[in-house]
Amino acid sequence: MKKFLALFFGVIITQFLIAQNLNGIWRGTLKQAPGGCFKNYNIELKIELNGTKITGTSYHYSDFTNYVKEEFEGAYDREKKFLTINENKIVTFHVPPECIPCIKQFYLNYTKQGKQELLMGTEEGTTMNNFTNCPSGIINLTKVAESDFSHIKEIKVDTGIIRLQFYDNAQIDGDTISVLLNNQPLVVNQRLSAKPIILEIRVDPNNLEQEITMVGENQGSIPPNTALLIVIAGKKRYQLYLSSTENKNAQVRFIYEKQLPN
Repeated sequence: MKKFLALFFGVIITQFLIAQNLNGIWRGTLKQAPGGCFKNYNIELKIELNGTKITGTSYHYSDFTNYVKEEFEGAYDREKKFLTINENKIVTFHVPPECIPCIKQFYLNYTKQGKQELLMGTEEGTTMNNFTNCPSGIINLTKVAESDFSHIKEIKVDTGIIRLQFYDNAQIDGDTISVLLNNQPLVVNQRLSAKPIILEIRVDPNNLEQEITMVGENQGSIPPNTALLIVIAGKKRYQLYLSSTENKNAQVRFIYEKQLPN
């Protein structure tokens, strides 16, 4: 009987822990007081839970071209099902010139309604220069399968010319692409093949970020529109597989990061 009870309680504990599996992507909306940068404010959290410690990254965004990406830490109280999340570092941002990114704190309760998992609560914060408070608000998040920013890849490089080579991925099926640099066209309606489309860009202290967007102008005979991108940045070489659909373009963001002396 004791063995049976031990197994029974073990099952209960296991189910309890599974029910509170916070690891993954949480996405939703923020309803905040007037004065914010974005009219429509979306929030996405990528949470990694280790014991009671929380780490991860967040996106605040109105769309894929206006966003702030940050890193955060926090803690989870399993008994109360309560999360405290503190953003502590802005990784990158693309916002209108009049906007100043906010560094936020989230106070969230975990609940489950049927199969749907939810995080609901409040947020507050200060601007990145710590001069003023950001509008507070109410936040509602749902656990989702994939990030809205999963199509964006980031590569940190030091100063120099970066060489880009676009090939058709695997079977040549008539994929045609356009390539934009910071939303300005570099290549328009060119067909991918075994012979690369070659481009060069510069990332340096005067151009801290450069964003390449691959637009699939068609879906070829084998959807989606896919490409192999070879990136040569100094002595480093990267091999990326890009996919562009009717709903999402593929993006690669190159970020200048100064090398520290050994």
